[in-house]
Amino acid sequence: MATSLPHRIAQFAWLAPILFFGLSLHQAKVAYDLHATKLHGVEATAEVLEMHKGNRSDVTYDYASLRTTLPDGETLTRRKLSLPHGIVPPLLERETLRVRVQKEASIPIVITEPIGPTPVVDTQMRIAAINCFMSLGAALLFWIGIWFWNRSLRRDGDPADRGVSEVDPDHPARRVVRS
Repeated sequence: MATSLPHRIAQFAWLAPILFFGLSLHQAKVAYDLHATKLHGVEATAEVLEMHKGNRSDVTYDYASLRTTLPDGETLTRRKLSLPHGIVPPLLERETLRVRVQKEASIPIVITEPIGPTPVVDTQMRIAAINCFMSLGAALLFWIGIWFWNRSLRRDGDPADRGVSEVDPDHPARRVVRS
């Protein structure tokens, strides 16, 4: 049985909720990894090598490059550690930052320097968790919409193929407006 183009598009649309669900899982892992490094990492002080703040708020790639000397004497350097745009301005003039380091973790350095009452890592965890829930919500909404769309196509067929049995003379599109 050959399927029409709308049926193929409706089937292909299932990639959207899968993508959003995958993004949700990724953000959950990021939040977990930040939390794990915060809990199990070694407290240290990092020297700020570079702090970059973009001038455009719509392109929010801000970062810090840090060099940390661990208690055992080993030096760990992290280049271009991404930071949210709103976090960078209070950190711009600082030469050192409090951090936690866990070398074998997927996120080895987290900044525990407080901005006001909240450490930077807590803000990053909240942002990742919010992104996780928003992506999960988007996945659910897309899943529901695509499920209903596919069900409609399966039950009733393509709306463009249903056709009209007779012309409706009173349809608004048939009215001629004269000025």
